[in-house]
Amino acid sequence: MTVKERITALRERMKEKKIDAYLVPTDDFHASEYVGEYFKCRKYITGFTGSAGTAVIMQDMAGLWTDGRYFIQAAAQLEGTGVDLFKMGEPGVPTIHQFLEEKLGEGMCLGFDGRTISAKEASELSEALGKKGASLSVDYDLVGEVWEDRPALSCEPVMELDVKWAGESRADKCAKIRKAMEEKGADAFVLTSLDDIAWLLNIRGGDVHCCPVVLSYLVMTQKEIKLFANEKAFPAEVLDALAKDGVTLLPYDSIYEYVKTFAKDMKVLLCKQKANSRLVSNIPAEVEILDEENLTLLPKAIKNPVEVENERIAHIRDGVALTKFIYWLKKNVGKIPMTELSAEEKLYSFRAQQENFIDNSFDPIISYGVHAAINHYSATPETDIPIEPRSFLLADTGGNYYEGTTDTTRTIVMGPVTDEQKKFFTAVLRGMLNLGNAKFRYG
Repeated sequence: MTVKERITALRERMKEKKIDAYLVPTDDFHASEYVGEYFKCRKYITGFTGSAGTAVIMQDMAGLWTDGRYFIQAAAQLEGTGVDLFKMGEPGVPTIHQFLEEKLGEGMCLGFDGRTISAKEASELSEALGKKGASLSVDYDLVGEVWEDRPALSCEPVMELDVKWAGESRADKCAKIRKAMEEKGADAFVLTSLDDIAWLLNIRGGDVHCCPVVLSYLVMTQKEIKLFANEKAFPAEVLDALAKDGVTLLPYDSIYEYVKTFAKDMKVLLCKQKANSRLVSNIPAEVEILDEENLTLLPKAIKNPVEVENERIAHIRDGVALTKFIYWLKKNVGKIPMTELSAEEKLYSFRAQQENFIDNSFDPIISYGVHAAINHYSATPETDIPIEPRSFLLADTGGNYYEGTTDTTRTIVMGPVTDEQKKFFTAVLRGMLNLGNAKFRYG
């Protein structure tokens, strides 16, 4: 189906459910920055492939909101689809919430899949639209209903991250979190963010492209830890190791029924900005919810000495790969065929030569000439262009290693550049240096 046909099919479903506007975010069920193929509903319904953006579909309009990184890309990809581009942050452009408040009135209904909208945002929408007499419908994945050949939920193999990389055992990390729960007076801690769960349990997977995480939810009490995930992804030795540390595995989707069993006198700590609205709304109303930052936030951010040293090693390995890549570029440009995509492959090969390399840490941005001026441009077979012995090449890339993750950006002069190019490059460089040295007043 074309984008127009997909939107038409979605509108038919909306009519059946008496939904006047349908919200399609980029999010998965875990508020992840990047999402697996199964969750790319916004990409499917609009045709826009950028990593950030939200669609609103009504019977008489379809709109996509995205930020300045993607204005050029979105304008090109939305052309001819009937989807209007709303440039976030530009003068006169309403926010999504402002737009919905303006368009939805008495007796109208906003729909979305409650698993893809945070409890915090759902509450804000409910309050704002309630004042207008509009309601929410949060139980239907309408894009999923019209998505032909939707990819299956990812189920990549799970591995344990050895303490020599993590610097701290799973048991010690869990003990810290339980102590923090005790200090907060929490009987249970509900954790839904994938990177936090991977950190806490010292496990890694591959359920999101370039992100070594495992699709999962976690509930911790002082006596037990329940991990909700696909058992097929866990080798027997990983299951045994988890069990020894008191971790019980339950089916991925069963979290929604499990939280209904919380005792009415419990205090449950979770972050409403991270936990999805359907999960939180399934918790009995009598349960006291302590809405705070995830207890894993600071311990994960404060790196232990092993992690610090490993991160240095990862950057040395990555620096070797990048140095070889830059040497290869400069030596061969103009002598052998070379394009943005072939350069990406060459850089990957240099990284793959490094010990303990796992994968790219994000899709590489190798952009030459005019493409380098496009924020977050990534080459495709349709846009790929030759790299020539002149002008600039931008390489914004990174690698995942067992030791750590890198993200490095370099601008490489491929040959003669004009005085104008030198002038503007230097102006931007000076601006960045000045910004880096600026002292901002508190607040």
